[in-house]
Amino acid sequence: MTTEHPAVLFVCSKNGGKSQLAAGLMRDLAGDNITVYSAGTKPAASLNGQAVDSLTELGIDVTGEYPKPVTDEVLNLVDAVIVLGTEAKLDAPAGKRFEIWETDEPSTRGIEGMERMRLVRDDIKTRVHQLYTDLAGN
Repeated sequence: MTTEHPAVLFVCSKNGGKSQLAAGLMRDLAGDNITVYSAGTKPAASLNGQAVDSLTELGIDVTGEYPKPVTDEVLNLVDAVIVLGTEAKLDAPAGKRFEIWETDEPSTRGIEGMERMRLVRDDIKTRVHQLYTDLAGN
């Protein structure tokens, strides 16, 4: 079963940071043109506050979002599965576009806090724009 619009699932381990950043950025960019889901392989208790703040800086509100587990139901609904970072382990679902984005990790360069989160967000934003172009056929 496919949806009327292309659907994408962004996955990270905790579903509190990177996958939420990607989902928020894609929803902001695509509007109703792409159905967006996010989930985690080991969901955290809450969203990463710096991730939320970095989206708020761009005028993107993720109020009401919360970490969710990856489910077969969601995997069956989507056309593409994007795993962000190297912590989340997920087998490629048959017949789906599947990508692993090894996102920028500024902490390996000694960059922490909001500066780190902005760099991570901006790296993901660039990738989301390319994915949107691919999925929307623009």
